[in-house]
Amino acid sequence: MTDTTPKFMRKGELTRAAILDVALGLASRDGLEGLTIGLLADKMNMSKSGVFAHFGSRTDLQIEVLKLYHNTFEQEVFYPSLQAERGLPRLEAMFARWIKRVTVEIASGCIYISGAVEYDDRPGEIREELVAMVRAWQSALNRCVVQAVQMGHLKPDTDPQQLVYEMYGLILALHHDARFIKRPGSVERAEAGFARLIADYRNSAAEVEQARPKGRTAGRKAAG
Repeated sequence: MTDTTPKFMRKGELTRAAILDVALGLASRDGLEGLTIGLLADKMNMSKSGVFAHFGSRTDLQIEVLKLYHNTFEQEVFYPSLQAERGLPRLEAMFARWIKRVTVEIASGCIYISGAVEYDDRPGEIREELVAMVRAWQSALNRCVVQAVQMGHLKPDTDPQQLVYEMYGLILALHHDARFIKRPGSVERAEAGFARLIADYRNSAAEVEQARPKGRTAGRKAAG
């Protein structure tokens, strides 16, 4: 199939993608507020007007960087985790990939975390975008916990929001100790904390069996 997109448009899209990639690296290191058109122009060997041609304003640039970061997070953490079995296996996959993502960001920085510090008391479009992204991830974790309860993997009285809150606490502690204090073994401590957390919420084997859908159990007995 022939690509009928004008050549100058394809070049413009590639340039815009390259600018966003560099901008994401700068924002991860210096924060979204540290991201300026001038600094970005220097890094790209472009004029300020050349950078502005791809983004209407500095705020538009910052929001596009946020979207790129969120998309990368989804591609590396969320979507691959959906390949795991529903319920607890999927929740464990999400946390394991989340940990892996944080270990990569120890050297650069997490925009979700740094952004929360920058915009916790600064209303505006950037804060709204950031909050929506974090809430979307928390909602995905919450749904996964609910499924794990429904499937009998976790105790019936499990509070999904509380469990997600505690998972978030482990990630924040990991980021703090590994990036700020540079304490060795922080990843292993976060993994051990999650294992202990799940052990506390996990159903016993008898409760899991009791919670299985009756039709599925009957089907196994008939097959046997």
